[in-house]
Amino acid sequence: MLNFANERIVVTGGAGFLGSYVVERLKREGAKEIFAPRSKEYNLVEKADIRRLIADSKPTVIIHLAAAVGGIGANKEHPGEFFYKNLMMGVQLLEEARLSKVKKFVAIGTICAYPKFAPVPFKEEDLWNGYPEETNAPYGLAKKMMLVQSQAYRLQYGFNSIFLLPVNLYGPRDNFNPASSHVLPALIRRFSEAKNRGDKEVAVWGDGSATREFLYADDCAEGIVLATKKYDGAEPVNLGSGMEISIKDLANLISKKIGFGGKIVWDTSKPNGQPRRMLDVSRAEKYFGFKAKTGFDEGLDKTIKWYLGNKDRIGQS
Repeated sequence: MLNFANERIVVTGGAGFLGSYVVERLKREGAKEIFAPRSKEYNLVEKADIRRLIADSKPTVIIHLAAAVGGIGANKEHPGEFFYKNLMMGVQLLEEARLSKVKKFVAIGTICAYPKFAPVPFKEEDLWNGYPEETNAPYGLAKKMMLVQSQAYRLQYGFNSIFLLPVNLYGPRDNFNPASSHVLPALIRRFSEAKNRGDKEVAVWGDGSATREFLYADDCAEGIVLATKKYDGAEPVNLGSGMEISIKDLANLISKKIGFGGKIVWDTSKPNGQPRRMLDVSRAEKYFGFKAKTGFDEGLDKTIKWYLGNKDRIGQS
């Protein structure tokens, strides 16, 4: 078990949405030396920048959260970019961490790595039983290569790299940019703006039948920190809440909480994405005692409240 007070920890993506919660959790757990590199200073797609980052920070632990990521629309528009950037960041960072004799590497994957028609709830052993949903397959497969690399490096070099698979995240400080946000923050913003304009209807992608599971970002951070401290195994581990909600029910719920009184119109010319998503979360509880604490209704209220209090700062049309 790691004692964070004795470690120098690099958190890539530490200034981002999930990363900010991970850094806060690490500090509460006694970590004194945390370095969260900014992309403008270290471009982690470039090997030279990775080497400079490791030379500057001399980490004993790396938690790799940084990713080029977005919702269905962003994945459809940038499949090559998302594949290349995520692959190169992961492959090169893991290799340089090994060469630098980093004590532990925590690789953060994605639920997008699962097969399109994986049995629900998704079990880690089903990861390779099919191709991912097409719109986010390049992103999902690029991140999944860190699992292959982690297991290969453990076998050949005895390198301690673990691989975690978070489900869709949400919470205060989420990304509400319409061009790149995921479904939950996108719906919050869309219904809020429609209400403010007095619109009579809001269009939502797909037919509403797809389902998603959501994990509150601070809960996910707790899971990552617990795994960093306690888990040293080769097997991938899901991080989720074990809930499932249809996009139709989600849209209706957010519309009601925002107070939008108009109609929801389903744009079936747009993709649904993966038909269903819900994780089997038993392995995380078994291996390092993680269980999500924040109920979805409570977490959604906190997220909406944060957005409404910060919408002017983050740009409201």
